[in-house]
Amino acid sequence: MALKLCIAQLNFLVGDMPGNAQKIIAAARTAYAQGARLVLTPELSICGYAAEDLFLRPAFIAACDDAVKTVARELAGLKDLHVVVGHPTGGDIRSKSVAVQRRFNAASVIGNGKILETYAKRELPNYQVFDERRYFTPGQGVCVFQVEGVNVGLLICEDAWFDEPAQLAKEAGAELLAVINASPFHAGKGGERIARMAARALSVGLPLAYAHLVGGQDEVVFDGGSFAVNADGALAGRAPEFREDLFCLQVEGGGARPLRLSGHITPDRALEADLWDALVLGVRDYVGKNGFPGVILGLSGGIDSALVLAIAVDALGRDKVRALMMPSPYTADISWIDARDMAARLGVRYDEISIVPEFEAFKRSLAGEFQGLAEDTTEENIQARIRGVILMALSNKFGSIVLTTGNKSEMATGYCTLYGDMAGGFAVIKDVLKTVVFRLARWRNIHDPYGTGSNPIPERIITRPPSAELRPDQTDQDSLPPYEILDAILQRYMEDDQGVEQIVAEGFERAVVERVARLIRINEYKRRQAPVGIRVTHRSFGKDWRYPITGKFGP
Repeated sequence: MALKLCIAQLNFLVGDMPGNAQKIIAAARTAYAQGARLVLTPELSICGYAAEDLFLRPAFIAACDDAVKTVARELAGLKDLHVVVGHPTGGDIRSKSVAVQRRFNAASVIGNGKILETYAKRELPNYQVFDERRYFTPGQGVCVFQVEGVNVGLLICEDAWFDEPAQLAKEAGAELLAVINASPFHAGKGGERIARMAARALSVGLPLAYAHLVGGQDEVVFDGGSFAVNADGALAGRAPEFREDLFCLQVEGGGARPLRLSGHITPDRALEADLWDALVLGVRDYVGKNGFPGVILGLSGGIDSALVLAIAVDALGRDKVRALMMPSPYTADISWIDARDMAARLGVRYDEISIVPEFEAFKRSLAGEFQGLAEDTTEENIQARIRGVILMALSNKFGSIVLTTGNKSEMATGYCTLYGDMAGGFAVIKDVLKTVVFRLARWRNIHDPYGTGSNPIPERIITRPPSAELRPDQTDQDSLPPYEILDAILQRYMEDDQGVEQIVAEGFERAVVERVARLIRINEYKRRQAPVGIRVTHRSFGKDWRYPITGKFGP
């Protein structure tokens, strides 16, 4: 027995049901021409993941149903082809004045112009960025269908993380598990997925094919990397990450011989490569899917804006990226020099607009109010806000979206200015700790993954002490603990939910830990007003982090 199985690892646009259907149809036709008789598409491939409260609109569900029928109709002439399509289905059943939710996260098996089977996801995740219990009812059934003599058991994402769904599929006759997924990326997630699916294959004694989504959707990025494991847990194939791919596997065996999967295995990658590709894909899809003609950012001569510029050029190409230097009275000469150098290396449009006249005008206007008071963070924030106004004015005039350049360490501690450096449309590195910013900058200077130029970041930008340059001789460490200490505490407190006592027990100074915890707590109001940005850790500020602004508990 031999079956060719192809995974259509595709990048879908949420809500574009006709376009998504055509992508599925085109991939299925290509796979069929290559000899495939089973094609798997990712979870909710018809509508894209995640459609959030669009799932609550009956017209949205109806449009998804129509798109599934379109796929079936368009593929009717491909004899013996089976295509698994993910989609929402169902609706509200009304009893008097009460609406009972009966929507399902489903997948349908399409063959010979018909919907042969429909399976509803049994296990609905409700943690981290997932909120599926808000929208869907858990399924109760089992789906096993036959292709070329192979009994295939269908599961959807979270189902495969639990024992029962896979075991029920095996008891119903499954010889192979097909798992369709939309699992957002975070650092280390790819290896975790393979380990968990290998354990699942071992537990039920069946090979498993894992079809995964790729692409950026608002804050989250899906990394692809679809794969297969055999019944012994050994990796049998793995697709490339962070790009579309029609990934094919051979299924062999049957009868006295157990089924085995085989395919190309894409090599393991460095963590920095995954992070870089996630950030690039996140920018490319946010800008492209939302129809912005390009991006603009403030280039300060510092490490954060340098990193964002390099990411933007890799994502969009130099012609769609504009950098603007806005020097203040405290901007060092080396900041000018390094900003000009980097812009030239990457070949982007670069302009300089001094904020000195505006800053002096603000100070004159406020002189009466501030009489007798020393300059402090008020004047620093005025400079940042002038820059925000200029960037947003250019965005309004020319349509380019403003990329903000604040990192996770700054967002956590409030070392950022509302309506200043936080002003913009997309926060590229808001989930990247400062120490990781430096790692990524060094990695990118060695590697040129998108052919936009090697060594784009001047070395001095990486090695000089970080500074906001809003007062004379300022450095970040005037206001914050050293980043190596700060980030270690942030990882423990914010990402891993460790308490102050636990962190102190690991050797950190109590005063420093308590101060960092307090800064996180009191700056929640700022983060709520920050633009969305790319999630690359298992706990990001946004959907992963839902803390009250007003409250007493702490630090």
